[in-house]
Amino acid sequence: MHRVPAEIGAARRGARAGEPRWRAATAPAAARSGSAWAPSAVAILLASLLAAAPARADAPESDHAWVGVDKCGRCHKKDLLGNQVAAWRRGPHARAFETLRSEASRQIAQELGISSPPEEAPECLTCHASAFEVPAERIAYPLELEDGVQCESCHGPGRDYRKKTIMADRQRAIRHGLLEPDRDPDICLRCHNEASPTFDPTRYRLPDGTTTGFDFEQARERIRHPIPKEVKGRYLEVEKKLREEKRARGG
Repeated sequence: MHRVPAEIGAARRGARAGEPRWRAATAPAAARSGSAWAPSAVAILLASLLAAAPARADAPESDHAWVGVDKCGRCHKKDLLGNQVAAWRRGPHARAFETLRSEASRQIAQELGISSPPEEAPECLTCHASAFEVPAERIAYPLELEDGVQCESCHGPGRDYRKKTIMADRQRAIRHGLLEPDRDPDICLRCHNEASPTFDPTRYRLPDGTTTGFDFEQARERIRHPIPKEVKGRYLEVEKKLREEKRARGG
């Protein structure tokens, strides 16, 4: 694994001041394993990435720090909350970095005149790896390149809103950096746009018969990971009730 270390000093050995943490942590291409993906499978996966929302790191939420999917998973792996991490791992975002190691991606890079391997090229990593080019001081915990496009690419860097007591109050969470793609689909367009080499302007068919390269409603359905209605906004209350029931049963 190619880790982005949490310790700024250790992560920056041999790196220039201000160099992005992903870049400082990237291993030489010769040290990386190859991909066994067939070009057709990769093409499908690259296209499916256009159905979701990997947000770039140069967004207005730049005052907040990143924590990574492992920290998000402390709550969002729970079945009570709907296990959003499991849904993410099944979807294209979790494999966004992996696709860059494929032969299909190398062909695309070559056609675009990109001299570096795709898994090292900033032109590719900016939308295929969360927090790429984010300054080291804004990475609160280690991130893995192999995790591709993680939760915070769409929902905002989470260090300041990830606590249960903050997430229990939606407006408070938003003030602490939570982004809501449902209310701001433009978050998706940071990467899902004409600048992408696999962007297909006819990918989605609209009710009126016209086509478009990205339609939020259709794309969202392909990566659905909702919090159950009976829990949303009541997580602390529901969790407390379940604990009390468990104690009453002698558990």
